[in-house]
Amino acid sequence: MTISFNHTIVAAKDKQASATFFTTLFGLPDAVPAGHFLAVALDNGVSLDFAEPPIEFQPQHYAFLVGEDDFDRIYGLIVEWGLDHWADPRQTLPGTINTNDGGRGVYFLDPSGHYLEIITRPYGSGR
Repeated sequence: MTISFNHTIVAAKDKQASATFFTTLFGLPDAVPAGHFLAVALDNGVSLDFAEPPIEFQPQHYAFLVGEDDFDRIYGLIVEWGLDHWADPRQTLPGTINTNDGGRGVYFLDPSGHYLEIITRPYGSGR
């Protein structure tokens, strides 16, 4: 049996603002309407489907593996946009990145308060 991750619903305070944040930051095609959702296409047929639930929601964590050049571009926008960011998930090392597993990583928040992370090496891939 083959099992592949296909999509997840991302709760947003403003789905258009959140979807645009993702597409602009990550250099992705514009979100497309998909029923009540705005779908942002990622690689391998995966999508993030942004929705505005009529309830309060807890922030989630979304981590993205990116290439070195993409990290430079994305991190440049994080700094340019003045986004708070941290080298660690507990937010104790502000304004810095980490070099875990011989790569680079950084944590930051999206417009709805979700915890985002970009890394250039998967966890456990190096020392």
